[in-house]
Amino acid sequence: MKLLTIIGARPQFIKAATVSRVIAGRDDITEILVHTGQHYDANMSDIFFEEMHIPKPDHHLGIGGGGHGQMTGRQLEAIERVLLEEKPDRVLVYGDTNSTLAGTLAAVKLHIPVAHVEAGLRSFNRRMPEEINRVLTDHAADLLFAPTETAVANLRAEGLPADRIKLPGDVMYDAALFYRGLARRPDWFAGHGLSEGAFVLATVHRAENTDDPARLAGIFAGLAQSALPVVLPLHPRTRGRLDAAGITPAPNIHIVPPVGYLEMVWLEAACQMIASDSGGVQKEAYFHGRRCVILRDETEWVELVEAGWNVIAGADTARIAAALADPPPTGETTQLYGAGDAASLTLDILVDMTVSGG
Repeated sequence: MKLLTIIGARPQFIKAATVSRVIAGRDDITEILVHTGQHYDANMSDIFFEEMHIPKPDHHLGIGGGGHGQMTGRQLEAIERVLLEEKPDRVLVYGDTNSTLAGTLAAVKLHIPVAHVEAGLRSFNRRMPEEINRVLTDHAADLLFAPTETAVANLRAEGLPADRIKLPGDVMYDAALFYRGLARRPDWFAGHGLSEGAFVLATVHRAENTDDPARLAGIFAGLAQSALPVVLPLHPRTRGRLDAAGITPAPNIHIVPPVGYLEMVWLEAACQMIASDSGGVQKEAYFHGRRCVILRDETEWVELVEAGWNVIAGADTARIAAALADPPPTGETTQLYGAGDAASLTLDILVDMTVSGG
């Protein structure tokens, strides 16, 4: 089977690294890797390829920046050219970015079947670009790999047929298990006077927070009330928005450069708690037995909130402060996201469906 994989952003690099590593050990799949360039900064892209040993892309489209329509349209056009050249048996897309949607549209219009890894996630907030991307992708793809029972239920509720929906688990859990032993402490950690197990790790990057000065101020005011020091690897876009809004982080907030994946894994495992608006980090917190204070008004990973591990605080200063002061949960995590073999199961299904013509 000739499989063409489309990636473009950090969470997709992590998922693709896990699946591509399994593909490398098989002789029934040839993978063509296409990088759209959606994350083109070296700290957001190149370092992940180097650290995670992701194969060098066969095609690098170099398309990043611009508005959503412009970016998606340019990616669609470029991906279509690659598909006509490569003629794959199937296209594989991940997550909910513009690259996901562009790859899906380009493929289905050429009658190439599409498989979507991380299908069925729903925030039910149609103002999120990611929500539109994931809904359209799920309804256009012919094979939907859901990471959880909740995701399966979402797909069935939208009328998608059961034979298109598969539940292999979450490849992000595979990645957490594999890379945990390779995690690396950032060089700057000791210089900030921090101690393992005694800091909060925070990330803030979503447009709904960074583009709204009031929300951004509320989040940083909440982080300022943490009794523990806060480590914040700052996304370049967020730094610009802070400067534009005239927000100066409190002294307890340690602003550090963006980190690579292996450094992020170390920080997630070494912190006491996490505060983030990232969907992927919410899960990674759970994988490492850490609570995540969700800096959004809703989440796709509702099962973690229902299980008492994560808490939704939005951009409300008081709620963020209260959640950071609440003792984190204790006890073992359960297998909400599979058994750590999602990549192998996904590829087995892909090959079987392609051979059978499904």
